[in-house]
Amino acid sequence: MNSASVEAASLFEKVATYATRFRTSVGDRPQRPEATYREALQAFEAPTPESGTPADYVLSDLVTRASPGLHAMTGPRFYGWVIGASHPVGVAADWLTSVWGQNAGNHMAAPAAAAAETIAARWLLDLLDLPRQASVGFVTGATVANFVCLAAARGEVLRQVGWDVESNGLFGAPSISVLIGEEAHATVFSALQFLGLGHDRVIRVKADEAGRMIPPALAEALRNCSGPTIVILQAGQINTGACDAFPELIPVARAHGAWIHVDGAFGLWARACPARSNLVASIEHADSWASDGHKWLQTPYDSGYAIVRDAEAHRRAMTISASYPPPVSDGDRDPSHFVPELSRRARGFATWAMIRHLGREGIAAMVERHCRLARRIASGLASEPGVSVLNEVVLNQVIVSFGADASPEIGDNLTCRTMQRIQADGTCFMGGVQWRGRWVMRVSVISAQTTDADADQTILAVIRAWRAVQEEHGIQKSV
Repeated sequence: MNSASVEAASLFEKVATYATRFRTSVGDRPQRPEATYREALQAFEAPTPESGTPADYVLSDLVTRASPGLHAMTGPRFYGWVIGASHPVGVAADWLTSVWGQNAGNHMAAPAAAAAETIAARWLLDLLDLPRQASVGFVTGATVANFVCLAAARGEVLRQVGWDVESNGLFGAPSISVLIGEEAHATVFSALQFLGLGHDRVIRVKADEAGRMIPPALAEALRNCSGPTIVILQAGQINTGACDAFPELIPVARAHGAWIHVDGAFGLWARACPARSNLVASIEHADSWASDGHKWLQTPYDSGYAIVRDAEAHRRAMTISASYPPPVSDGDRDPSHFVPELSRRARGFATWAMIRHLGREGIAAMVERHCRLARRIASGLASEPGVSVLNEVVLNQVIVSFGADASPEIGDNLTCRTMQRIQADGTCFMGGVQWRGRWVMRVSVISAQTTDADADQTILAVIRAWRAVQEEHGIQKSV
């Protein structure tokens, strides 16, 4: 080997050693960062380098500076957000993706990358039991997946009334009515904003106490709509895990002629779990679906799926025209035809590897285990006086408040103080969110590493923090 090859081999070996040490010890460290953003910023603060630095020193210095500011997102007791834990198999495939350095824009430039996406897309449609003719775009995450699907929706509903939005834009186009549940995720509103449909001009449809769109409310809202229409439904409300009543809502939207899109960032994976699939029955009758791989499939980040029933509508919305990409023959698939990028990493390898590793049975078992562990945590917390579980635990989400008999103001204070104690303790990590005007603690069980023992350790840590807050502030008697 020449000197450059020797240096690269040494560098990769050192990184692999560090990666192994980090991932095998993440469950033993506090499930939170040890440094704040400002402390991390100070650690990285430096003038622009004027000369180069040896590679091994750069990497060791990066580890030293970054480590205190790293969250334990791959740990077994991290419940802060619904983000998955980057399974080692997916990470290893992602390493290979970077090592191979393939630009996955088209099938001629990267035949293996395009082929892996083609097969992984087929597997996804089978696992999620969605229309097999649907197209799949491998995007960065659910935010862009929603964007891509809604771009296809925008183009198709306007095409049906004689307007070519891909060629002519929105200037002078017929108005599009967009109906969405009032408890939809913020990223869907962002996608609408990016597409020129506006995040505030939408028609917000009333939702029930779990965040599910109310079918009669949708029917009433549609009666006041005419012309091109998009209805956005939800599988997996971010706080409660609740899924919209698709068997009731989809026929109402279909009768109006609307394009039906489903934001299923994590809830769509209930389709892969027989014990939970009833929550998303009839969802296959929608027109498009957005989901994440880095959530329940446990791929590394930069992994989401934009799935569209009408592949031509999908392609019209996304295809990039240039003189240098090779022509596409029948049976060929160019990844760039279904995403808003030409140059990008080969995202399909990690998805292929995780599906190959877990298989249909493994994915179903993991989803069901997380749902069971969420119920276990909810039951353990609800047994403690003063702790309230505020949702029916149908998937992997639990929302909790503290100070059950306190006034709203005091209850919010107790909930926030308890969360602060939990996070400072570091045994587990949960985040807070405002739900229906009150502060709650949200527990999202979605790490492949989380076990029954972790759930029990979590219950004890939360109860310990809650009791400490009561004792510290002398509040126990007043609540």
